[in-house]
Amino acid sequence: MNCNILIVRDDLARREVRELVTAHRQFGFLHSPPGSAHALDVESLLNPDVTFWTAWADSVLVGCGALKALSRDHGEIKTMHTVIGFRRRGIGARMLEHIMQEARTRGYQRLSLETGSASVFEPARELYARFGFQECGPFADYREDPHSVFMTLTLLPKPMR
Repeated sequence: MNCNILIVRDDLARREVRELVTAHRQFGFLHSPPGSAHALDVESLLNPDVTFWTAWADSVLVGCGALKALSRDHGEIKTMHTVIGFRRRGIGARMLEHIMQEARTRGYQRLSLETGSASVFEPARELYARFGFQECGPFADYREDPHSVFMTLTLLPKPMR
């Protein structure tokens, strides 16, 4: 069941948004050994190469996601997170669609991501696979890591309706 949500570009100024980013990082650190969790902190999300969005159901913060520019034609999905009580309602899929459309608008030809290999990350890997992402080797500054799964998608222009 999909929630009626609004996705907005966010400046991370609100306390609740910063707390969500912190919760996302804590989740990664809880389920990945030191050196294998790659979630960005608030300061890193403020980098000009990163665009950050939040998802809202009415006035309730329900998720977030970010897009990091790696090159002129390659972007990386970062900080995809849905609040626990709102999972399995299509929020992650909506955020992923939003990020993919933004990547196409920017002219990116490739979109990549890193997620964990532990079973707790399986729903995320399944979501990305459903959208056509395929496992690949490390990209950008990543190195081979048994606790990481790297995925990529070749972006085709979205068909006009």
